[in-house]
Amino acid sequence: MEIKAWIQAFRLRTLPLAFASILMGIIVSYVHHGFNMGVSIMAMVTTLLLQVLSNLANDYGDALKGTDNKDRLGPERAVQSGKISLANMKMAMIVFSVLSLLSGLYLIWISKIDFAMSLFFLFLGVLAIAAAIKYTVGKKAYGYSGLGDLFVFLFFGLLAVMGVFYLSTGYISYDVIFPAATIGLLSVAVLNLNNMRDLENDKKMGKYTLAVKLGIKNAKLYQIIIVNLSFFTLLLFKNIHSLHWITHIVFLMYPFFLVDLKKIDAERDLKNLDPYLKKTAIKTLLLVVLFGGLVLLKDYI
Repeated sequence: MEIKAWIQAFRLRTLPLAFASILMGIIVSYVHHGFNMGVSIMAMVTTLLLQVLSNLANDYGDALKGTDNKDRLGPERAVQSGKISLANMKMAMIVFSVLSLLSGLYLIWISKIDFAMSLFFLFLGVLAIAAAIKYTVGKKAYGYSGLGDLFVFLFFGLLAVMGVFYLSTGYISYDVIFPAATIGLLSVAVLNLNNMRDLENDKKMGKYTLAVKLGIKNAKLYQIIIVNLSFFTLLLFKNIHSLHWITHIVFLMYPFFLVDLKKIDAERDLKNLDPYLKKTAIKTLLLVVLFGGLVLLKDYI
């Protein structure tokens, strides 16, 4: 039962976003002829550890603040349910913080970047660990003041994709910001769905997410805007590089996202938004996998 509780606390359905962000960084590195297998593998491992850390910290912080309660519409949390104690969850956070740091250090070492940039990436790594914890933990948890969307965009999008690109190639290119934005925006879309689902309880408990601040009507409009922007930024990257015509096929994923947006907009029972978190996360990963496959395929046609 305890193993099942820990798997629940890891929130496996959020992991496709971690895969998607690193995979996009790998793809753009390949487009720039800078693919690095070692960096790719360790970047994936480090990001997954950070994602699990974030999920554990979220479980811990929301339970401590009382936000995870019987009125919450999402899945039952590990600490909230009593399956894992606060003390054990805190210890798990420490373990995953250390593992994330060690993995990040090894990632920096195998990238062979210079000393100054190594220090910079070490700083970013420590910042990522702090951000994973401070989303809900502490008196000034940024997830409680509407800054979660910004941090998700930065860490899942810009820093993840551009970081993998730099560690693989040893330089940065302005065009990488567009696919990085694609992943960042779709990651924010998943967070916004989570926050729309929990809007009423969050508002009551003083967790002022952006969805709470916007209200449900504007939060749904926000969802439509960021999903559409994510495809626009990917199109910009494709056009900048004049990628083979076959990569246009990736945009056949667009209608599947639109169908979900229409259903989300029409939904009045906030609890029914929960399945769209998993759907959006998986579709984001499928989008990236398809894009990567098409980029590789163009070399053989």
